[in-house]
Amino acid sequence: MEPEFLIGIIAILSLFVILPGMLLHYITLWRKQRALMPDDEKMLEDLWRSAKRMERRIETLEALIEGESGARDARSAPRDTDYS
Repeated sequence: MEPEFLIGIIAILSLFVILPGMLLHYITLWRKQRALMPDDEKMLEDLWRSAKRMERRIETLEALIEGESGARDARSAPRDTDYS
């Protein structure tokens, strides 16, 4: 066989067999990884619960701070006394 013929055969095999095979292989790997694994779902659920707990705590702290500042304002505000 001549070297040019061998190079042509290798090029045709590369274009029509090896390259599409590689593409299909990596596409199937990508599709497998696109779905969440059970461990990932559990971790995501735990993070969601933790975020909700933190949100409730922040809301409670904000309510306490508002109440505290309202009480402080009421104590420091001058009282209207009528001495008539």
